[in-house]
Amino acid sequence: LLKLGFEVASVAKYMVKRDGPPSQRWLTFLHNHAPNIAAVDLFVVPTIGFELLYVLVIVRLERRDLVWINVTPNPTAEWIARQITEAFPWNEAPRYLIRDGDGAYGAAVTRRLRAMGYATNRLPQAPWQNGYAERLIGSTRRECTDHIVALGAGHLRWALQSYLQY
Repeated sequence: LLKLGFEVASVAKYMVKRDGPPSQRWLTFLHNHAPNIAAVDLFVVPTIGFELLYVLVIVRLERRDLVWINVTPNPTAEWIARQITEAFPWNEAPRYLIRDGDGAYGAAVTRRLRAMGYATNRLPQAPWQNGYAERLIGSTRRECTDHIVALGAGHLRWALQSYLQY
């Protein structure tokens, strides 16, 4: 390019210089803010009639406590928003809520979370960042739902509530 008369410049000289230390990594953020973080995720369980039921789990990261679990055949944004509200009373809501990019989390969920004061972290195609919820789902599958054949939503809800108490 120099032989053709073009001046070659680096992009680095146009970038804004940042003062101070670099921002914290994801793992550091999790360790620093664990008491104020909850994770939410959905998984699917088939029934005896081959109907798909969706299970919503909410876990607090501080002690990896399963806070809420519920079942629905159709997870709408309004239903998910109501479940989050029931899981955390207004004065006990964590500051951060980790969720994935599932289409079920619509505008109603976003509005409700904003009204409750959450800073939501939507994770694009990175299940390792929601590892606490993913591990809980794996444990729930291995220890509960793989050992039963769900007859319907009520039966699955009963089994999962028993597992929650266990």
